[in-house]
Amino acid sequence: MATTAESMRRYTGPALFSFGFRPFFLASALWAVLAVPIWIVSLTLGDGMVGATDGRAWHIHEMLFGYLGGVIAGFLLTAVPNWTGRLPVTGRGLAGLFALWVAGRAAGFAPASLSAPAAVVDAAFLIVFAAIVWREVLAAGNRRNLPVCLMVTALALANVAFHLRGFLPVGPGAERAAVAVIIGLVALIGGRVTPSFTQNWTLAHGVAARPAPFGRFDQITLALTTVALAAWVAAPAALLSGVVMTVAGVANAVRLLRWRGWLARREALVWILHAGYAWVAIGLVLLGLSAFFPAAVPFTAGIHAFTAGAMGVMTLAMMTRATRGHTGRPRVADRWTTLIYTTALAAAVVRVCAPFHAEWTQSLLGVSALLWSLAFLGFVLVYGPMMLRRSI
Repeated sequence: MATTAESMRRYTGPALFSFGFRPFFLASALWAVLAVPIWIVSLTLGDGMVGATDGRAWHIHEMLFGYLGGVIAGFLLTAVPNWTGRLPVTGRGLAGLFALWVAGRAAGFAPASLSAPAAVVDAAFLIVFAAIVWREVLAAGNRRNLPVCLMVTALALANVAFHLRGFLPVGPGAERAAVAVIIGLVALIGGRVTPSFTQNWTLAHGVAARPAPFGRFDQITLALTTVALAAWVAAPAALLSGVVMTVAGVANAVRLLRWRGWLARREALVWILHAGYAWVAIGLVLLGLSAFFPAAVPFTAGIHAFTAGAMGVMTLAMMTRATRGHTGRPRVADRWTTLIYTTALAAAVVRVCAPFHAEWTQSLLGVSALLWSLAFLGFVLVYGPMMLRRSI
């Protein structure tokens, strides 16, 4: 069987389409820079609409299915060949899939008369991508990663349901389902790589202590998290959902502590993974408490702990690490990378705090949006050149 390295040597086309992380990480980060300001401008200077869509709905869709859909594609198109031993999708196939993602972003600006075909174009990307992931995993007999296939499929279906909200009684359940699926991916994959990369760092630097290995506690925590997220999707305000969410949040916090992130506090490329995962626990607890004390704990704080926190920070952590590793650079964060991380963390903190301070909410939202865009602009400027050039 040909190796991934052999495949890269055979590929002679543009560097951008030599590996999945290159086009998707770069374009998704650029979209993250632009999408939030577009929404804010539509609210403050326009009629609150983007194309034929309410600006808030457009913002939610583009963050969940646009930005995150692209990042997940870039990550899995890079990781799945390592999991399966099969050749990666490159060249024309990768360019075609990327073009489908770009078409989906453009479809969001379509007028009302073209809303139906625009929805089809947008939905096509995640459906095709899910089919590719299924093909690769099944062809390799890689049963361990079937849950990843199921999650990507669930995300594709949530996108379809999001577009059908005007015709079916879906309501906000589609967006909650998408958030739940992505947080599930963070818990599953983040739960693999965070302790693994921490252990690699401790071994390389002669640190005697080690993260706790994956075991029964991790299995129980993942199962509890799955149940909690499912309960939240079905009945977010129910007291039982609140109980399960809170317990799952505490369990994830304990899981995180077992990985001993402080051992690698000198390396930002490692500690940022722990900081990103911490937002999973925070989001679960905040959403759990909001079911009991809705007036004191706004549910939007928990949602943005998931989105701006867990998703935003963890995706930046994985994009920077994967880009450095797959372009032949040392897996060590420079000062610009550390600045990107701290800016993203600040954006998440401000966004989560905003609904707790009603008199300052709008100002804090603006600050958070600015910090968010600056963090991803930093990624584009620092890591974009790495993805446009061949590996060193």
